[in-house]
Amino acid sequence: MGKRKQVRVGPPPTTAEEFGDVLFAAVPGDADWLAPDYTLPPALASAADPVAGQLIARACRGGWLPEDLHQAARRRLDEFAGSYLLDTLAAYAGQFTTVHPDWLAQLDAAGGVRWWNETEPHLPQWAAKHILTPSEAVAAVISAFGLLKTLPPVTVVLPAPGTPLPRPAGHPVDDKKLSRVRALLAKAESSSFPEEAEALSAKAQELMTRHALDRALVEAATGAPDRPAARRIWLDTPYTDAKSLLVHVVAKANRCQAIFDARWDFVTVVGDALDAVELLTTSLLVQATRAMIADPAGRSRDFRKSFLVSYATRIGERLEQTAEATIASVPDLLPVLASREAEVAAAFTELFPEVVSKSVTVRSHEGWGAGREAADRARLGE
Repeated sequence: MGKRKQVRVGPPPTTAEEFGDVLFAAVPGDADWLAPDYTLPPALASAADPVAGQLIARACRGGWLPEDLHQAARRRLDEFAGSYLLDTLAAYAGQFTTVHPDWLAQLDAAGGVRWWNETEPHLPQWAAKHILTPSEAVAAVISAFGLLKTLPPVTVVLPAPGTPLPRPAGHPVDDKKLSRVRALLAKAESSSFPEEAEALSAKAQELMTRHALDRALVEAATGAPDRPAARRIWLDTPYTDAKSLLVHVVAKANRCQAIFDARWDFVTVVGDALDAVELLTTSLLVQATRAMIADPAGRSRDFRKSFLVSYATRIGERLEQTAEATIASVPDLLPVLASREAEVAAAFTELFPEVVSKSVTVRSHEGWGAGREAADRARLGE
């Protein structure tokens, strides 16, 4: 990615206080006062750290998790500004002794780590690491801060660092079962035989349902169900509204509820076995995209969007059939499952008291037909 060129149109700040005020007030792209030969005195560089801490703390208290910030940066920032944002997040987390393990796992997966000498200002060290001039570095920082200031509050699904940890939520999938589901779906994605792919994906859903039944048996015996959990699943553009339908049907087949945030292209899923739900959704999206691109009749936007909507609709039907057939083998558990679904619905309503339904328009008959055919061939898991 090319480096920026700045044009100086005004005097730069001369004190740390002025520099901090400029950084805090800046919006993305607001770096016109920077000249290509701008130098950053150490006394000014130190002002960036408290501003970064203040803005990242506000975002985290507003419900934004490391994965959310990483995904937002991928969409709205260049690689340099995104790197600085992750460093800022790592510095923020390092202040606390109480951090949710899932929050830390997301930070690690995103690549956030405290690597710099903390006795010196972070900004010059970061600029040197990325071989940026002071002008380029400050412009990247302004972009990162500008994004942080635009982030609206989102639903809190994990506690922010430094807040008390709740008791575990949701039903974790047994590692062996989850590995089996993952292996089935990987095989489904790699196979060139549609019938084999279909059988594999169906088996994955069956394993997920059987795990839920096992958990229901435990709950029936102990009377101590876990709280329903929540997770955000980010979707890549384009056609995120159509893709969100696929997340919804996978969630529904696994007794979860889902809601799409079109502002940021993520779906929040509430319920149990969220690892398995995310795995199956990701696999089916891979299969859907591959089938859609390979279809010689479909190059238009209307075709592809209709394809994905139809694909999701048919996949939902198939997943429901698989789940219902599995559950029918243990009719005694139906009251327990119904009770759990009511608990998930209550948790969903608590998190999202106001939900607006929105339809997705289908404009291509050919795309609808092709999507349904692809869904019939898709691997649900063996």
